[in-house]
Amino acid sequence: MFYIGCHLSVSQGYAAMGRTALSIGANTFQYFTRNPRGRGFRRPAREDIEALNKLISENGFAPPLAHAPYTFNPASAEDRIWSYSRDSMREDLEVLEDIPGALYNFHPGCHVGIGAEAGIENTARLLSEVITPGQGTRVLIETMAGKGSEIGKTFEEIRAIIDSVDEDCKSHVGVCLDTCHISDGGYDIIQDTDAVLETFDTVIGLDRLCAIHLNDSKNPLGAAKDRHEKIGEGFLGLEGIARVINHPLISHLPFYLETPNELDGYEREIALLKSLRK
Repeated sequence: MFYIGCHLSVSQGYAAMGRTALSIGANTFQYFTRNPRGRGFRRPAREDIEALNKLISENGFAPPLAHAPYTFNPASAEDRIWSYSRDSMREDLEVLEDIPGALYNFHPGCHVGIGAEAGIENTARLLSEVITPGQGTRVLIETMAGKGSEIGKTFEEIRAIIDSVDEDCKSHVGVCLDTCHISDGGYDIIQDTDAVLETFDTVIGLDRLCAIHLNDSKNPLGAAKDRHEKIGEGFLGLEGIARVINHPLISHLPFYLETPNELDGYEREIALLKSLRK
């Protein structure tokens, strides 16, 4: 099964996101849990969540991927920012417990001058405080491009975060690999896919890889800029993207588009990617 979806707006409601995904040929979707650059939060009605769960079950969807907003900074040394990130993530995870198998993706943050090691420890401490041993939601650390003081730009940094999480929480931590980010970060996922995935497996473990953000890039390998491009229109290219979605080590995972598109553009990309799937 090829699980492919795109980014939708939670403002339309949870079940409505599922119906929108179906209408454009998707069988999963991603959404921001709240305003990506704000702080507003509205807890969804239970009836809306139940309707989404019914749609997922009836249509064989892969789990939806909830994305934390950009306002979170788990690596921050500033208590106000770190505590806001922790408390808001707890709210998000409470909602997701009502969606069986849901995934929750977040950016591991920026150390803003305190150094990567200290930022890694802060992010791990936050995960240890928000994860409960019995939860059903997998929390995914996203691979980053390495702009500014971002942590998570190397597989080793992501491994360091996981290693520093409390032992009884580790099994709930996974990874979301962003094709644009790792290419911008210097991993040649297109020309050397086998080697990159082998390195990932050696450093982190493919058993922790739970989702793929499928994006082309406006920038060449190693640019460290994080600018997504439409599928086949950037430096990764259509042939390279096809190699990724068909790779036997990751082809079973859900792929989520974050390309600069409106809904009709996502529909075209989903149809194109289905045609490339072997």
